[in-house]
Amino acid sequence: MAEPDYIEDDNPELIRPQKLINPVKTSRNHQDLHRELLMNQKRGLAPQNKPELQKVMEKRKRDQVIKQKEEEAQKKKSDLEIELLKRQQKLEQLELEKQKL
Repeated sequence: MAEPDYIEDDNPELIRPQKLINPVKTSRNHQDLHRELLMNQKRGLAPQNKPELQKVMEKRKRDQVIKQKEEEAQKKKSDLEIELLKRQQKLEQLELEKQKL
């Protein structure tokens, strides 16, 4: 790719393009975090250590999702299961009537 003509000229009136500063990389928090991650990687420590509260909340959410899926599976009964339940209820009613007599 050819370079533009204005780069070769030493014209003082031209404004030279400069690389923009990334505010994230220049922030002190980012630098500290990056340094800590590099040290942990060299030591072989896992950076995935989560706070106890976050672990508990994730477990609760997982359990809740599993429970909802089980409830949905129970609600969605097939036609055969529905018919079998009806027959079972009828048989139970007949047995109760026989016991009363």
